[in-house]
Amino acid sequence: MSKPLYPRRPLKTLALTVLLSVWCANPQSSSAQNPQLEDKQERLRGILVNSVTHEPVGRALVHSGDNRFAMFTDSEGRFEFTFPQADSEKNRADEPGSPDGFRHRGQDLQIVLMAKKPGFLEDHMGIQNPQTDPAGKEITIPLTPEALIVGRVVLATSEPSDTIQLELYRRQVQEGRAHWVRENAATTKSNGEFRFAELAAGNYKLLTRELLDRDPLTFDPRGQLYGYPPIYFPNANNFEAAQTIQLVAGQTFQAGVSLVRHPYYPVKVAVANVPDNVRGFNIVVSPQGHRGPGYALGYNNQTQMIEGLLPDGNYTLEAESAGPAAAGLVNISVKGAASEGSRMTVVPSASIRVDVKEEFAPNEETSSPTFVVHSGPPDVNAQGPRRYLNVRLELADDFGQRAPSWMRPPSGPEDDLMVIENVWPGRYWVRVDTSRGYVASISSGTTDLQHQPLVVDLGGSSAPIEITMRDDTAVIDGAIEGLTTLPVRTAPATTDGSPAHLYCIPLPDSSGEFKDIWVQPDGKFGPQQIAPGTYRVLAFDRPQQDLEYRNSEAMRAYDAKGQLVRLIAGQKEYLHLQLVSPAE
Repeated sequence: MSKPLYPRRPLKTLALTVLLSVWCANPQSSSAQNPQLEDKQERLRGILVNSVTHEPVGRALVHSGDNRFAMFTDSEGRFEFTFPQADSEKNRADEPGSPDGFRHRGQDLQIVLMAKKPGFLEDHMGIQNPQTDPAGKEITIPLTPEALIVGRVVLATSEPSDTIQLELYRRQVQEGRAHWVRENAATTKSNGEFRFAELAAGNYKLLTRELLDRDPLTFDPRGQLYGYPPIYFPNANNFEAAQTIQLVAGQTFQAGVSLVRHPYYPVKVAVANVPDNVRGFNIVVSPQGHRGPGYALGYNNQTQMIEGLLPDGNYTLEAESAGPAAAGLVNISVKGAASEGSRMTVVPSASIRVDVKEEFAPNEETSSPTFVVHSGPPDVNAQGPRRYLNVRLELADDFGQRAPSWMRPPSGPEDDLMVIENVWPGRYWVRVDTSRGYVASISSGTTDLQHQPLVVDLGGSSAPIEITMRDDTAVIDGAIEGLTTLPVRTAPATTDGSPAHLYCIPLPDSSGEFKDIWVQPDGKFGPQQIAPGTYRVLAFDRPQQDLEYRNSEAMRAYDAKGQLVRLIAGQKEYLHLQLVSPAE
């Protein structure tokens, strides 16, 4: 009998039941011993509902972030908490993480609640001013049902295998651009079935990992080797051509996959010019030049060769060192025989200098309005850009999982040279983090790096990154209308308590900078300094983690929403905004 693939989630529910029982003992008994406490308590009543069907969710656990307050909803999804009135707790510290799990600010009381139940995603809600409603109304908290991807992997012989590994990738937005990020992995059961659970709504791609056929009844170690190449659902031979599975909350998607057995052949690629202190290489195998997961080869430190097995096809092999940065690339072809004799030469990674030109108004730090400086990373003992500015490179391709490249630390107090070292070949977005002024322009040679990626070739030298900084910002402030009349509402507990989220998004041809502006509880925001440029200003009632604000095609869905603002240096603009709905 095969080992279960998934933990039995009822065990988690049982553990939480014990936690709840421990909590229930004290509050009830203390209230019974001192009836006067009932006059100094408020009640928070609510109902938990399925966010898709809007039906009540019974037997779900609702608890505070510190687990001091917890209970299960009844069969109709209702719950009720009793807690001290805010004005009776004035001596408590006015900060998050107070002993009772509440945050007290005068008469305002904020509670972080969590709700969970098998079959639903765990939700975090920050509930503001949860006082008893004289009309007896309840707050309503939605709980999102999980989505599932289930299916069965079959071989060409229609025989299932219990050794097929699958990987699931999800499209995630990071700093305004989308990348494919590995979500989870699974292994088929003895009947070939697989299951990916607890998935949020979103876009996914599914693939099988390659598998060598070592069936003891047919395997001949001295004969022809066979295996099952990766299949990218439903039947593609590379990740780019795979179908995007668009999941909505509560959906179960059926994804059947069929594998075909192919001959596999030995691959050996000699690696030349390996630095003495390199510990090894990570090998990326791309079929037909399409980057993506699925195939794998390894590096043999003893023989200094890339080794493994591949089926017929054309491949691009990329090597990235695990120690001091070095990289190599080679194209190989496997056609009905072992692939030997290919050779890859690795070269040291690139180093890129950063030059900063400051065009600040004269102040105590600068005696002239414009001067050029070569600076190192931020350092409290340094002058110039090192004190307030840093630069990083983020991979621009669909699999941007490589760690960003940062500027090297200074070698000593006199080292003011700003350099990004150990940069592998690739396409990069240049990100500038600054606590002073704004980036007026950034370029490398003739490339405008505010709108185009920096291309680093294998072993090639790159022109310096040239940055111009200015401080003649514009200022915006204003208000989001209608927030003061909203009823008690919920929002993710990871936010800063803002009732809305305001995004200033530069238009594609603008030199402005993206800005996320905090909104006060009364709907007002600013004054906020912002780089001159043309912006679309959007206000939402919750964070937009999937907002591709750096993707002009994706942002076209908002062409008729929000407010367009053109700002010049020194301008002050007051905005009246309405909440908008996220694009579908």
